[in-house]
Amino acid sequence: MLRIGLFLGTNIAILVLFSIIFRVLGLEQYLAGQGIHTNLTGLLVFCALFGFGGSFVSLLLSKTMARMGTGTRIIATPETPDQRWLVDTVAELAGKAGIGMPEVGIFPAQQSNAFATGWNRDKALVAVSAGLLNRFNKDEVRAVLAHEIGHVANGDMVTLTLIQGVLNTFVLFFARILGSVIDRAVFRNERGHGIGYFMIVIVLQIVLGILASMIVMWFSRWREFRADAAGAQLAGSGAMIGALQRLLDETRAHIPNEMPDTLTAFGISSGWKKAATRLFMSHPPLEERIEALRRGH
Repeated sequence: MLRIGLFLGTNIAILVLFSIIFRVLGLEQYLAGQGIHTNLTGLLVFCALFGFGGSFVSLLLSKTMARMGTGTRIIATPETPDQRWLVDTVAELAGKAGIGMPEVGIFPAQQSNAFATGWNRDKALVAVSAGLLNRFNKDEVRAVLAHEIGHVANGDMVTLTLIQGVLNTFVLFFARILGSVIDRAVFRNERGHGIGYFMIVIVLQIVLGILASMIVMWFSRWREFRADAAGAQLAGSGAMIGALQRLLDETRAHIPNEMPDTLTAFGISSGWKKAATRLFMSHPPLEERIEALRRGH
């Protein structure tokens, strides 16, 4: 969930920042004066330009945000045998998957976690938590790394960016349409757009952005099965099932960790996520993923 959560959070923040900049520079008033907000085709084109722009900026920032958000330390030069094994294993798996060598990192979390991100399949970042390295055996760690390499090789971040760009377009579009309607109906503003419109648009962008995330979560759940299949191909089906089973066992045993409400990259349920609906789950239940691998899907 780290990869998806950081991307979505960055994306919503960028859209809100765009709106603030528009307001400060007077662009919203200018567009309204030019009739853009009453010309739905023009408004849709405007929203598409900034919607896809926000999505691609989020993609370009994904590695930086992931490092900062998790405290990941990049292994530039391995200092221990475990770090050397980790770097060599990622290099081996990346070679088998046909992608460039990713940056490799470790982040200081005690829960079992891992993620891969980056704007380019040949310039990605793959990181694992210290807790995962300490508790999983090497075959299981290798399977987790293979799963993350699978995300990179499948181009999941780029595909996610395109989907998010489409969603951003409609979030920006409908936020402004509804904002204009509410501004006129509630604030009786018939000349341009006032502060009420601006605040309404910001709130609507956040609300619609959260609703749009349900589509992103559906995409994420579907791609998890693909990444599991890629991991099984790279590291072996038995190892991939073993890694997922270890995660499932930890979940059932309620292994304590530093952040009990963190949504882990491998889909461990904890805290409020247990009560969340499937619509907002970024990962399918571990039992379903294990069963899919056993069926050979």
